[in-house]
Amino acid sequence: MTLLDDLLGDLTAEGDRLWAAVSGLDADGWATPTPAAGWTVATQVAHLLWTDEVATIAATDSPEGKDAWDAIVLEAIADPMGYVDAQAHEVARLAPTALLARWGAARDGLKTALQELPDGQKMPWFGPPMSAASMATARFMETWAHALDVYDALGVAYEPTDRIRHVTHLGVRTRNFAFSVHELEPPAEEFRIDLVAPSGDVWSWGPEDAAQTVTGSAYDFCLLVTQRVHRDDTDLVAVGADAEKWLTIAQAFAGPAGEGRAKR
Repeated sequence: MTLLDDLLGDLTAEGDRLWAAVSGLDADGWATPTPAAGWTVATQVAHLLWTDEVATIAATDSPEGKDAWDAIVLEAIADPMGYVDAQAHEVARLAPTALLARWGAARDGLKTALQELPDGQKMPWFGPPMSAASMATARFMETWAHALDVYDALGVAYEPTDRIRHVTHLGVRTRNFAFSVHELEPPAEEFRIDLVAPSGDVWSWGPEDAAQTVTGSAYDFCLLVTQRVHRDDTDLVAVGADAEKWLTIAQAFAGPAGEGRAKR
């Protein structure tokens, strides 16, 4: 099994879990507010649907695909701060059955497009171009994070699995990006990061003798880098001023820094 196969399998599993939570909802259930201000269950799923569709277009290596992607980029440039959210709200107006059907098609389309992307070829995106594996990782992160908001809204119990390693990996990889978004100089030195997985395994990054470290729960780290929890509500322990600063601004998603979540 290749890395991409592993990522797509985990993305499918996480999407299936969310599908099971929403597929039986009536109109009122889809209209349930989630912890993201102004976003209902329908908006959360619509955002995933739309982004999967756009990623499929970006990965389609044809003149038609390139033209469609260029048109999306021009629309985004015209409204850089509100474009993506506006698409989610527009798609969320669909009837629940239509929303589910379109999301199912979008999930299948993205999987096929990423599998067919030639090895070594990168696809355009709103930030730097991405490989198929990088896009699958990003889609996993978003699916996982938006699903958490849905589960919270619906009172659905959630038990994390070791699939969240993809989110931790992305969270670690985006350390310097998080500093740059806040117009701060990224630290020159690497941190040592040791996180305890849901299974009890320890996932580690960086040199063992690093002066600055981050330790704690992998699940809390994932919540933090997707801005689903306030820094003070995690069990994460930072040693070093830069490491602590990172935990207050960490984000694994592209674009400007969000408002995060209030302290419980």
